[in-house]
Amino acid sequence: MTSRYALYEIDKIRDRFNIENGLPKGVKPHYNISPTQSVPVITNKDGINQIEFMKWGFLPVGAKDDNSIFRYKTFNARSETVFNKPTWMTAIRSRRCIVPVNGFYEWKTAANGKNPFIIQTTDQSLFGLAGVYSDWTDSGGNTHKMCAIITIDSETSDDMTPSRLPVIILPSDEATWLNPEINDMSSIYSVMQPYDLEKIKVTRVSPDVNSTKIDKPYLVNHFKIS
Repeated sequence: MTSRYALYEIDKIRDRFNIENGLPKGVKPHYNISPTQSVPVITNKDGINQIEFMKWGFLPVGAKDDNSIFRYKTFNARSETVFNKPTWMTAIRSRRCIVPVNGFYEWKTAANGKNPFIIQTTDQSLFGLAGVYSDWTDSGGNTHKMCAIITIDSETSDDMTPSRLPVIILPSDEATWLNPEINDMSSIYSVMQPYDLEKIKVTRVSPDVNSTKIDKPYLVNHFKIS
């Protein structure tokens, strides 16, 4: 499960993801992003990549409030069931997005508790995670865009790498993923593949990342155990 990530190379987003109209106001560096926050995601409308803000967490029609994001863990979607679960089956075919990140956090259980790590790629400092999105209307009649990150079995036997990771999209597959005209299972599944583990870097970080109130650059740095 992926519940935190960092996005701080804001100046690289436009060129890296071919955003034609530039970035909207409000896209700022963050080092500890968590569900229910408003996050920048990349969509494609009429063949043009653009940045939109969406709330991280996916709500089914009829949900009373956004507390359901945590109750049902709908900030992640499993690649194995994304085509057959009612929550995701429409979005995966026509409402896909990319969540730009510089790294995401995972926790490993140890004798002293759960230790946080940041996971990054060695071949891309800024990369994209596979996402889906939808609209949700609250009790006041206001419509909100919501998104979720898709996860996959990492196929690892490495104790340092979690058994599930978000789907990291290859740059060569990004146009396919964003194209709403591509809706067949075969093409979409071909993009949702485990990333090359030889290009994954895992770094232990400060336990301060456990607090959603802390959003500082040092969180992404190696944590030296005293």
